[in-house]
Amino acid sequence: MSNILLHEPYFCSDEIKNVSNCIKTGWVSTSGNFVKKLEDNLINYTKSKYSVALNSGTTALDLSLKAILVKPYDEIIVPTITFISPINVVLYNNCNPIFMDNDPFGNIDISKVKNFILKNTVFKNGKSINKKTKRKVSAIIIVHVFGNVVDFREIISLCKKRNIKIIEDASESLGSFLSIGGQKKHSGTIGDIGCISFNANKILTTGAGGAIITNNLNYFKKISYLSTQAKDDPVRFIHGDVGYNAKLNNISASVGVSQFKIFNRILLKKKKIHDYYLKAINSLKNFKILENPKYSVSNNWLNLLKLKNSNKRHLEKILKVFFDNKIQVRPVWHPNHLQKKMKKFERYKLNEYENYHKSTICLPSGYNLSYKNLDKVVRIVTLIDKNES
Repeated sequence: MSNILLHEPYFCSDEIKNVSNCIKTGWVSTSGNFVKKLEDNLINYTKSKYSVALNSGTTALDLSLKAILVKPYDEIIVPTITFISPINVVLYNNCNPIFMDNDPFGNIDISKVKNFILKNTVFKNGKSINKKTKRKVSAIIIVHVFGNVVDFREIISLCKKRNIKIIEDASESLGSFLSIGGQKKHSGTIGDIGCISFNANKILTTGAGGAIITNNLNYFKKISYLSTQAKDDPVRFIHGDVGYNAKLNNISASVGVSQFKIFNRILLKKKKIHDYYLKAINSLKNFKILENPKYSVSNNWLNLLKLKNSNKRHLEKILKVFFDNKIQVRPVWHPNHLQKKMKKFERYKLNEYENYHKSTICLPSGYNLSYKNLDKVVRIVTLIDKNES
């Protein structure tokens, strides 16, 4: 019996054609035409002004912090429930994270962020200063987890007044939109800079890769400059800053260009998978599928199984049942403020994360899933539910 994977990549024949074109023409590096085509696709789809294709979503986050000119020991507000990349890049830049709690959808709790800024910082000389540490709070990294967009409209004007930049980690939310006054704004286009991942497990993949999107010309120029080794004179090898070899290569970009051709088809199938799980599981006694927030349109990257009553031992027992039946599932990420290297940093009113962490399982959600495989996942959830009752 084959494994049912969590989120395997999906490819069609066009990717092979594009990769072959790169190899036949010799344009395999970061200078190829497919890199620009992928950037243009992102601009057109997200309705942003500028894009830079990069070698990973983590690089996108790292260069975004550099673009907004963070300084050593500045503080960056981050969620504790997220993949570790946005926390790591804070440390790459010699800054300190301030960990925030999650809301019911697993996203950063914006009400707590607002309270922290208003009550725990003071604005002096154009800077928001943490009253406790006396350090500047330079930015917030808002992570849109599992495809669900964070509604952070209530802090946009506050952050502008307090000179706090907003970086959106939209690694998991390409194709997700926030509904604003009857209009839709793509995740990553609402703050100062948006960061996207094209990793193999993402809804659109280039194998490995990422990008930034922004409407700010200065940020675009800075990230473009840094990502290409900060060349002032590429012929004579004159460099004006410490740069990075961070651009996406043409072969990877060619795969992304192919993926964009079928992206709407991918989104439609992902919606059908989400609806299938909802209909089959939400009538059970002990489980439900986490529904998407009403204020947004989700790409349904991963579907989350919520355990109505759980603890760590109970969660591990349920995970084992899935593993024994060759179904790849995952708990949500270990809270980052509890990671070995992160325990010394500030945290603010963390009281929801633990229950969320112990009661949430990521179900198989890839485009390749057959209805036969979906039925098997549902049968196992139903079996566990009966044994729980």
